[in-house]
Amino acid sequence: MNRPEDDNGRFVGLDDELVTSEVKTAKRPGKLAPMWRAAIEAGFIIFLFYSNLLMGEFTRSNGAHGKSLIFALIDIFTVTNFVIATISGLVGYVVVEYLRKKF
Repeated sequence: MNRPEDDNGRFVGLDDELVTSEVKTAKRPGKLAPMWRAAIEAGFIIFLFYSNLLMGEFTRSNGAHGKSLIFALIDIFTVTNFVIATISGLVGYVVVEYLRKKF
């Protein structure tokens, strides 16, 4: 039995079982797992935190001391800054999720 195809090469017709199975196995393209979304949002907040620290290093001390990029990176990547960035990222994620659900 020859079934007609549409422009994309998919079979068209009255075979509901085939269509239903394709719909069930298709993934939602815009849906991320909650853990991935949390990691991405917290990571973005951490990135913004470190970017702000790096800009502050150059505006505060570059004119007087002529700091290099490597010296500034060593200066901002400390354990204390990482803890602050991680806590800020998690708090930011919780706030964004709360606002997303509320509105």
